[in-house]
Amino acid sequence: MTTTDDRLGAAPEPTGPVSRIDYSERIPNNVDLAGDRKLQRALERWQPKFIDWWKSLGPQVPTKEVYLRTAVAIDRDGWAVYDFVPMEEYRWGIFLAETDPDREITFGQHKGEKAWTEVPGEYRAELQRLIVVQGDTEPASVEQQRQLGATAPSLYDMRNLFQINVEEGRHLWAMVYLLQAFFGREGREEAEELLRRNSGDYDNPRILGAFNEDTTDWLNFFMFTYFTDRDGKYQLGTLKESGFDPLARTCEFMLKEEAHHMFVGTTGIQRVVDRTAELMKEHGTDDILQHGGIPFAIIQKYLNQQFSVSMDLFGSELSSNAAAYYTAGLKGRWQERRRKDDHQLQDQTREMTKVENGELVTETVPLLNALNLDLRDEYVADCENGIRRWNQALEDAGLPHRLTLPHEGFNRQVGVYADSKVSPDGEVLTQEQWDAKVHEWLPSEQDMADVRSLMRPVYEPGEFAGWIAPPAQGINKLGVEFDYVRFWQEDN
Repeated sequence: MTTTDDRLGAAPEPTGPVSRIDYSERIPNNVDLAGDRKLQRALERWQPKFIDWWKSLGPQVPTKEVYLRTAVAIDRDGWAVYDFVPMEEYRWGIFLAETDPDREITFGQHKGEKAWTEVPGEYRAELQRLIVVQGDTEPASVEQQRQLGATAPSLYDMRNLFQINVEEGRHLWAMVYLLQAFFGREGREEAEELLRRNSGDYDNPRILGAFNEDTTDWLNFFMFTYFTDRDGKYQLGTLKESGFDPLARTCEFMLKEEAHHMFVGTTGIQRVVDRTAELMKEHGTDDILQHGGIPFAIIQKYLNQQFSVSMDLFGSELSSNAAAYYTAGLKGRWQERRRKDDHQLQDQTREMTKVENGELVTETVPLLNALNLDLRDEYVADCENGIRRWNQALEDAGLPHRLTLPHEGFNRQVGVYADSKVSPDGEVLTQEQWDAKVHEWLPSEQDMADVRSLMRPVYEPGEFAGWIAPPAQGINKLGVEFDYVRFWQEDN
């Protein structure tokens, strides 16, 4: 059934010409890098440091070549080509969506003014911080996932992992370009710091907590790409509205690549659920670990964990910083241009839930201060789509089990729920009640060990590990049996 949202108008028509990406340059780009020799030299000095980072903290499984997608045009269709590429020779570059010379700022106190092509002096620090935080997430996920290739359930899945990794690397390039092109010496220093911080490092961790968590196994990876990369989609969507035009254009193109990352999560979890349902039905038991499958209860625990960690990435529900970013025209709302309001929000309010005296209560708050909550609500509604899709497999198998999203207050470390204990069903608990039940809701060390026990690599083309179903189709119209990853062969 098709539904409509009264808050939104029609989607704006795409504007602007299409440009090809120049791959003859040392750094592929469509920003005329050759026309700014100082910037070009600065980025060329940063490039070998990036390659060193990739070799030391990127994918750790040695491969000969991988069937990868590479952007060739900033287009609405046919913007990429597929071919075998040695991983270390992937052509990372700088790609911005085409500029619209008539683009205006659509929200905040600068609404109706022409979009900025240079950094406004009064917002320099705020813009730099937004770019640094976004940039810091990109290499972090590569670092978190660097060992996963050693336990890939198929060459198809390994290829998808590596595709995500190289594109996260390119998204790092996107933010580094903005820092070096528009923020001078401070921007160059921040670009260096993006390679010095490492996920989980005790002395130099990544900025956001979720990007210092271990990616322990492939179920964790699929949950990450579904929930945490989806957070990335919504964060990029707000920056795409920015009055700072280079940032907006950068994020608009990044969203093209981000879609594949979420596809990997959506279909990956779907395939796990399909196989779990098949084994449960075949053996007539929930205890399918002994039959080589991931039990339903563990899937739900992993879901609870990654959803709650990703919810924290939206920040506090009430935020003066979010209000200031919006008013200044730096960071808009999801689908800002389609919202049916005044796009300034000075006198608007909304409802917010919090814990008070051991109970969930609702209070009215200024919408301008609750923009993180507004964005998070959009995210949760999107997450529900996958839940419905996965549950269909359980229903089709005739099983009563259903996956659910936990309550927004469950397992939260940031915001109004940070000091409270809330069950997945939304019951406010004492610390003692939480401690007695938490093992039923979040993966234990034993749960993770059980999942890891299934993580044995399958490197034969067309073969898949027993805990996951094959995909419905291959990549770029190729079959699932295609050799998407090629390894060096020992000479006899």
